Order: sequence, then structure tokens, then C-alpha cells
Amino acid sequence: MKLLPTPLAGVMLLETEPASDARGSFSRLSCVTTLAAHGVAFATRQTSLSRSVRRGTLRGLHYQRAPSEETKIVWCITGAVFDVALDLRPGSASYRHAFHVELSAVNGRGLLIPPGCAHGLLTLTDDVAVLYQIDQDYDPGHRRGVRWNDPAFDIPWPMQPIEMSQRDAAWRWFVP
Repeated sequence: MKLLPTPLAGVMLLETEPASDARGSFSRLSCVTTLAAHGVAFATRQTSLSRSVRRGTLRGLHYQRAPSEETKIVWCITGAVFDVALDLRPGSASYRHAFHVELSAVNGRGLLIPPGCAHGLLTLTDDVAVLYQIDQDYDPGHRRGVRWNDPAFDIPWPMQPIEMSQRDAAWRWFVP
């Protein structure tokens, strides 16, 4: 597994280095030692799976407020997504900036999103499965979100969402 920096401090693009043979391939999706070598203290407490049936399904932009902030690693294991990390850390040099990347079952990329950053995705194909490795227990009392299309962030979504939850559609506009 390779970790590559992005323009957002602490957000890292992960690339698998599959071992392949006649049977197929085997890839590491997480390694405490490799992450620590890159300054990331991470141990999975929760593993979650989201499934989306339709292309154009939006999930996000979500984050957990202190004291339940979380680091998450996201992998698309079926299909493809336009994946977004949004920096909401007021003291950060990349505050209110977003990083986006296509994650897919084919390209073997993942994204590490640190505390203080929101996460969202838009499915690019039908039948998508996304695996989340999270370092905190989910705390519904501290969940937060911001609008996916807020002009304060200028995220270049590749298409208009066709499907999203009522909660995601109702997030308020960002107020610093």
C-alpha cells in the first residue's frame, strides 16, 4: 500500500500494490505500521459498507463533531465513485478547499480522511459498494454535514445527483 499526499493536509490518496498470480490478486487495504510511518495513528474500530443501486446517488458531505471526530479510510470495492474530502478545519491552510478523486474497484485507490474533514461521494456507476474503515465508534449526537452543492466550496461534481437522502438534501449552507 502506497500513501500519496494531496493538496489537503492529512488527506492521503492510498494505492494498493496487489500481489497477482494465476488465481487473481491480493491487496492490503490497511496497515498500522505503514500508516504510522507516514505519521498517521490509525486503528480500525468500525468497518462499514454502503451499497448504492443507482448511478448518480449522492452520500454526504458528512463529518463528526468533537469529541467524536474520526479518521476514515474509504475504498470503492464495486463500481466507481467521485469521492470528495472537504477541509473544515478553521486553522488549516486548505480550509474550505476540497480534494476529489475517482475511486473504483478497478483502480484500487482509497482515500484517508482525517478529523475535521467532511466526506462525500457520488456514484458514477450502478451497483456501487463502498467500504469504510473508521477509527471511532459512530456517535449520532455529533454527526454533522454541509450541503453538497454549497458555492462556498465550489466542488466540481461530474453530474447532478439523481438520488440522495432527505438529510443530505436538508443540510444548511455553510457559515464559517
